Amino acid sequence: MAQDDPVVSAQWLQQHLGQPDIKVKNLSSTSVYSVLGVGCFMVHATREQGSMARVPDGIVDRTTDLPHMLPSEEAFAAGVSALGIKNTDKVIVYDGKGFFSAPRVWWMFRVLGHSEVWVLDGGLPQWRASGFNLGNNCPDDIVLKSKAANSAVETAYSGELANGATFQTEFQPQLFWTLEKVKGNVAAQAHQLVDARAKGRFDGVAPEPREGVRSGHIPGTTCLPFPEMFDSAPMLLPANELSKKFEQAGISLDHPIAVTCGSGVTACIVALGLYRIGKHDVPVYDGSWTEWEAQPDSDYPKITSTAS
Repeated sequence: MAQDDPVVSAQWLQQHLGQPDIKVKNLSSTSVYSVLGVGCFMVHATREQGSMARVPDGIVDRTTDLPHMLPSEEAFAAGVSALGIKNTDKVIVYDGKGFFSAPRVWWMFRVLGHSEVWVLDGGLPQWRASGFNLGNNCPDDIVLKSKAANSAVETAYSGELANGATFQTEFQPQLFWTLEKVKGNVAAQAHQLVDARAKGRFDGVAPEPREGVRSGHIPGTTCLPFPEMFDSAPMLLPANELSKKFEQAGISLDHPIAVTCGSGVTACIVALGLYRIGKHDVPVYDGSWTEWEAQPDSDYPKITSTAS
């Protein structure tokens, strides 16, 4: 379990599940390692994932209409504390697709000060392919913790103090970009901005999945679709192969990089790949194209299929 690598293998996790200090099912206060299952960032975990706690979709910013934006420090601390996670825990996240939503949760923990977090390489598909056992029940305490986490976030956003917070945050601004930060970079070009969406959406010739959002991209951005980060298993590519992917896309690894996508989820997959090759402070534009596209064209320029 290396600090310079953002993933752990299914074999590593299997070997460590039997240790007394690893509490997978209940995430008790005595656990040293916590395993969080996120079947899909916006969808409830399946029953076969139910024996492992999950990050509820309610741990998001509730003051905006933008999808699944990073919550406030107070809300994140309240929600994660309700799940039974402490700052002393090592957190491993996985999802049902292999690589989709888990890297987003990995980034959320890191941007809010918890560096002891890893992604299960290949997620649930790789766990299955390795022949390891799956949970076959959904204990009541998992459901209760999920409800408690959502309630704690609601309490935090209502201005009330959440009780019994066990998790303390420490915001890491170098990992987080806002709309205005991106606007400044469009002019200054201090960072290379990499877009993780599919090429068609980036070029403005394929539709965006969200109604009313035009396809296209932020000026000066380079497209590197997130599936380029892993193989067909899917497993995160070795560092040398990842480096080649960026170089082939015209992205210099010797200069600063920031990442974006449609709504801040798949950009975190590209950030995961960059972390493996040694770039640990890559910021994610949280609002991404969904936020940028909604702004006035005169102040926030866009390159679309209809742009002149």
